[in-house]
Amino acid sequence: MNEERDLSNRMRAITISREYGSGGGEIASHLAKRLGWDVIDHAIVERTARILGTSIQEAEAHDESTGGIISQLLNVMQNLYPAPMVSAPPEAFLSTEDYWRTVDRIVRAAAARGDVVIVGRASQVILADLHDVLHVRIIAPFEKRVATVMQREGVDCHTATSRNHRKDHERASYLEREYITTQTMRICTTSS
Repeated sequence: MNEERDLSNRMRAITISREYGSGGGEIASHLAKRLGWDVIDHAIVERTARILGTSIQEAEAHDESTGGIISQLLNVMQNLYPAPMVSAPPEAFLSTEDYWRTVDRIVRAAAARGDVVIVGRASQVILADLHDVLHVRIIAPFEKRVATVMQREGVDCHTATSRNHRKDHERASYLEREYITTQTMRICTTSS
C-alpha cells in the first residue's frame, strides 16, 4: 500500500489505453477509486460536444475514430460549395481537426489538475512529453474480448467479433492520426 501511495504521489495522471472488450474502462474505474482520484472517459466526449456546440452523437462519431464518412463528405462539400450548405445543421460540419484539438485541450487540462485516470482518446500520446504521467495499456486475448462484448452488449458471437475488429481498426487509425498530428506539431514547434 505504501508503494502505491509513493507512486501516486509522484504521478499527476495515469492514462489507460485499451483494446475494445478488454475491460480497460472497468480497470480504470477500480484504479481511480483505489487511489481516490477522478476518472474521465466518456465525459471527454460530452465536454468536447459542449465546447464545440454540437450534439453528443456527432462528437461520438469522431470519438477514437477518423470521423464518419458522412461527416467527412459534408466537410468537403462545405469547403467546395459553401452557399448550398448554409441550411445544414452546424453539427453536420464538426471537423475532425477541431474535435481532436478540443480533446487535446481537455486531456491536458485534466492532467494539469492532477489526480486523474484518463481513459483512451490517445491520451498516452497527448501526454507523452510529461514525466509525471504513467501510461498503461490493457490487453486481453481476442476470444475473451469477444465473450466480454457478447455479455456486456447482448449481441451474438458474429456481431461481437465484427464489432471488435471494427473498433480495433478505428482506434488504431485514430491513434495513428493523433500520433502523426501530435508528432508533426512537436517537430514544427521545436524547429521554429
